[in-house]
Amino acid sequence: MGTHVPYRYRYTPKPMTDLFTHDTDIDRTKCRRTVPMRVLCLGLGRTGTASLRTALKRLGYSDCYHMMSASVENPPDCLMWMDALTAKYDGVGTFGREQWDQLLGHCQAVCDWPAIAFCKELIEAYPDAKIIMTTRDVDSWHASTMKTVNWRATEPELKTVAKWGDWGASLYQPMLSKFWTNFFRGDFEKHGKEVFKQHYEDVQKMVPPENLLMYRVGSGWEPLCEFLGEPVPHNEAFPRTNDTDGFVDRCRTRNRMQMYNVLVRYLVYGGTVAATFLSASTLMTRYAPHTLLTSLERSVMSA
Repeated sequence: MGTHVPYRYRYTPKPMTDLFTHDTDIDRTKCRRTVPMRVLCLGLGRTGTASLRTALKRLGYSDCYHMMSASVENPPDCLMWMDALTAKYDGVGTFGREQWDQLLGHCQAVCDWPAIAFCKELIEAYPDAKIIMTTRDVDSWHASTMKTVNWRATEPELKTVAKWGDWGASLYQPMLSKFWTNFFRGDFEKHGKEVFKQHYEDVQKMVPPENLLMYRVGSGWEPLCEFLGEPVPHNEAFPRTNDTDGFVDRCRTRNRMQMYNVLVRYLVYGGTVAATFLSASTLMTRYAPHTLLTSLERSVMSA
C-alpha cells in the first residue's frame, strides 16, 4: 500500500478560465491563527446557523466559519476538511490543533456542518470558547433538510459538474458526500432524526451548563447577547438568511455557472473542435439560456 498523501497537499490553484464564479483561492496550509476562537456553534445545519453566522458577525465576531465558507467562498478549504474527515472516520492521518488553526485561524466563531462532526475535537482544541447550540423541532428540521442539504449531497447535477472538472465543484462535492455519508450513517432519511437527537445529547454531556447556550434563532438578540456579554443591537431585527425556499435555486444557479466554467476551459484548452462541441453541448443544453447556448455553439463551430 502506498503512502497516504494528505488532501491538503493536493491543492491546485484556481484556473484562470473560472470566469463565472468568484470564489477565493486561499491555500490554508500557509495560514496560521490570527484571532482567538471565541465561540463554537455546534448545532446541526438547518437550525438557523446561517442566521446565527450573520448575527455573530454583526456583534463583531469576525469571521464566523460556515459550510458556505468552503462551498461557495473558498473551495480549497474542502481539502483540509477531507483530511479531518479521513482522520476521524477512516483512521488515516492526523488532524490536530495545528491544522484547525490553519483552517479556522481567521475566525472567531465556527458553525454549521461539517464542523459539527468534530464537536469533541473542537472543544478540546479551543477549551476557552463558549458553546452555542442552535436547535429546532426535529420533525421540521428533518423535513427542511430533506429538501435542501440532503438533496444537495445526493443530486446528480453537482456530481456531473465535479466529474467534468470544475475547480470548485471537484473540491466541494467529494467532501460533502463523505461528510454526509459518514455523519448520517449512509442514509439521512432513515437515520437523520436519531443522529440529531444523539448529537444534542452528546454535546450537552461534554459542556458545563454555564458554558452552553441552547438557542432558537426565533428568540432573537436578547438571549444570545446576554450569553456572550454583548450589547443588544438597538432597533435592529435579528437576521434571517439561507431560507429553505431559495436554497435549491441558489444551488442550481451555481451549478450553471460552474458548467460555464467547464465550457470555457474546453474552449481554451480542449482538443478537437468536435470533442469540444460535443462536451459543451452535453453540459450546456440543460442549463444554458437558449440565446447564450446558441452564441456559444457558434463560437465553437467557428473556432
